[in-house]
Amino acid sequence: MVPLSEERRSSTNSGRDAEIHAAADTISVVHHDDPKPQSPQINGREDHDHDQKLREAGSRQTSIAMGDYNGAEYVGLNTIHSPRSNHGRKVSVLPLVFLIFYEVSGGPFGIEDSVNAAGPLLALAGFLIFPLIWSVPEALITAEMGTMFPENGGYVVWVSSALGPFWGFQQGWMKWLSGVIDNALYPVLFLDYLKSGIPALGGGLPRVIAVLAITIFLTYLNYRGLVIVGWVAVLLGIFSILPFVVMGFISIPKLQPKRWLVADIHNVDWNLYLNTLFWNLNYWDSISTLAGEVENPRKTLPTALFYALILVVLGYFFPLLSGTGAIPLQRELWTDGYFSDVAKIIGGVWLRWWIQGAAAMSNMGMFVAEMSSDSFQLLGMAERGMLPEFFAKRSRYGTPLVGILFSASGVLLLSWLSFQEIVAAENFMYCFGMMLEFIAFVRLRMIAPAAPRPYKIPVGTVGAILLCIPPTILIGVVLFFSSVKVMVVSLVAVMLGLILYPCLKQCEKKRWLIFSTSPDLPDFHTSTRENETLVD
Repeated sequence: MVPLSEERRSSTNSGRDAEIHAAADTISVVHHDDPKPQSPQINGREDHDHDQKLREAGSRQTSIAMGDYNGAEYVGLNTIHSPRSNHGRKVSVLPLVFLIFYEVSGGPFGIEDSVNAAGPLLALAGFLIFPLIWSVPEALITAEMGTMFPENGGYVVWVSSALGPFWGFQQGWMKWLSGVIDNALYPVLFLDYLKSGIPALGGGLPRVIAVLAITIFLTYLNYRGLVIVGWVAVLLGIFSILPFVVMGFISIPKLQPKRWLVADIHNVDWNLYLNTLFWNLNYWDSISTLAGEVENPRKTLPTALFYALILVVLGYFFPLLSGTGAIPLQRELWTDGYFSDVAKIIGGVWLRWWIQGAAAMSNMGMFVAEMSSDSFQLLGMAERGMLPEFFAKRSRYGTPLVGILFSASGVLLLSWLSFQEIVAAENFMYCFGMMLEFIAFVRLRMIAPAAPRPYKIPVGTVGAILLCIPPTILIGVVLFFSSVKVMVVSLVAVMLGLILYPCLKQCEKKRWLIFSTSPDLPDFHTSTRENETLVD
């Protein structure tokens, strides 16, 4: 790694600093069956006709069905293709499916509040309609952008490439903070499901000790390696899903379809309802920060997102169908942890214990998946020179040691908040990050149409804009229903990010901290104006 300050001195000494800032980078697309580039390297400041041909070629790029792969390599912009450093085994399709499953869902634990807020009909409808408005667009954008930039910076690199390093850093700050807030939920949910069987875990010193012990143990799993985390996620996922399959079959004789149709539109807690749906169906983009650790991400990532989307939707809808249709409705009882009581009513004590055990295991899975994403995001930002170099330090298992410790510390600091407060604050922060992602997605379609996209959503620029409109409206609605307390706390957090960026730049300038860019990563062109970075 070369410190950025040395790179700048070298550029100045060579007298080519102006030329470097004025020149665009190179796009090369390499196919597995042809070692030669399919198009010559093109400098962005060459004649207008050549640039026009490049844009026209990009507009004719073939769209690929989700899960398919057009053979395009991720080749450096103005760099020669070279193998990445090998930090150990890579994650394959099946573990990646369950890592995404746990990033987004982890099972129906935590969806009970949707029934409490709006009744069975709106709860069931929400988990069918909401994925079409939110989850599908987010998953599609993640598939395209994640294969376009298959590295650990994920969405930070997307935004930096489209809007510049300042907004890329803000994206990283907001998404990391929302991820840490999200991770603080899982020890809370874990203990909420166990407290009915172990009342001592409901509060006080035993609960504090339990949260600390859980966090330390799961943090150690992340330290041991992402491949281990992936296969742990597979085993935990199977164990978490099975009891709901059993409950579904047992509930069939007791189902009364009329119970599904209960709705009282005048008695809906829209804030709780929308936050519950939003929280349970977002974070599809989180897997992008692990793209550098995935085996053949150009093919594996879209495939895994497709299967994970099906798994998540079915994993919510059918347990909710069984729970609301098999027992009489008491809306006030439907709060987090209530599925264990539903299981006892439907199948008996043994099923209740199984659901509680599955909930505990599920929250462990969500914790390790989220922490992996958060910590590798910090590593990716450090490799891009956005954070000090020590964030890029890996353990002997190839895991981001400092990133894991920072993420675990954040979880411990936030674990005292209530479930509803955590969900609302996290959603507010997440909304800001998603708006930047949508803008970056559309802007890159406009300014870099010829950039290689191994998976491309089969729509043009207008279609890309239309794809982002429904989820953007939904973001506005979620923000509108946020409480004043959550809004104030979240805006303060956003302001901290705005202040943190110039502070880090000052540390870099004064050489108080070492910043460097990994030589293994392709470069993206930074224009003379820092806030107009382009990927050419």
